[in-house]
Amino acid sequence: MTNESHIHHPNYVKVWAALVGSMSHVRYVLLFAAFGVAAIKAYLVAKNFMHVTVEKRFVPYLLVLCLLFVVILFAGAAPDVMKHSGLHWNKDSAKQAVQSGMGAAPKHE
Repeated sequence: MTNESHIHHPNYVKVWAALVGSMSHVRYVLLFAAFGVAAIKAYLVAKNFMHVTVEKRFVPYLLVLCLLFVVILFAGAAPDVMKHSGLHWNKDSAKQAVQSGMGAAPKHE
């Protein structure tokens, strides 16, 4: 027979908050949850299926270097892709596309 004092119950409020928080319309919570899940899945794939932990010592460093290059590529391209204007430039076609898309969107009453 089990003793009632030894049974561990999870904190249901924390589990509920994590589940509801990831379904909310808060942009940063959604991004954090999505990239957090993706990072954990990538780690598990690299560890279990790519056998990074049992390979030679330079392979994990090579993976970190590749990840660093991805971050540098994103940092270099993101300002041009995510903005419609800058110090000496404007993307008028992108502004027009956004405005025409917003005009065609159904209005909620």
